[in-house]
Amino acid sequence: MSRIPTPASIEASPEASRPLLEAVNKQLGVVPNLFRIVGTSPAALEGYLGLNGALGRGTLPAATRERIALAVAQINGCGYCLAAHSYLGKNLAKLDGVEITANRKGTSTDAKAAVAVRFAANIATARGAVSAAEVDAVRDAGYSDAEIVEIIAHVALNTLTNYVNEVLGTEIDFPVVEALAA
Repeated sequence: MSRIPTPASIEASPEASRPLLEAVNKQLGVVPNLFRIVGTSPAALEGYLGLNGALGRGTLPAATRERIALAVAQINGCGYCLAAHSYLGKNLAKLDGVEITANRKGTSTDAKAAVAVRFAANIATARGAVSAAEVDAVRDAGYSDAEIVEIIAHVALNTLTNYVNEVLGTEIDFPVVEALAA
């Protein structure tokens, strides 16, 4: 049970959040608990959806975005986001189980994606204090400066949702995933 009430429906959400939640429902066919709980603050929901939407129109492929989300959720220990992004990774980005496990471990079976995922994991672990050599390694792997900025932004976006879910104890409404073996 979450630490603050999760609105049971769009209609039970603050009036200013309702159009945004309707748009989520139209896009996904459902309004996951994360969106409903963030919608408790219309400003927070607008900010989250704005950044999420803008990054979705960025240059990083959807599969890379999901890989980053999985790595960051694992580092931050967010069960909700691990469940959500394992589901989305499998069903939307078409990542297989081996890849999802690799992503959760901060890497990828795809050589170029592995560099981005490792960089994202390092950003999350070091709270942004990465070296110039790490940035250069991402550039050397073929990522543009714009893509490097997007990787950083995806870490920040996913950290936001990880923190919301962990602080508030958002009820998981995706298939729960198992902990990784040590």
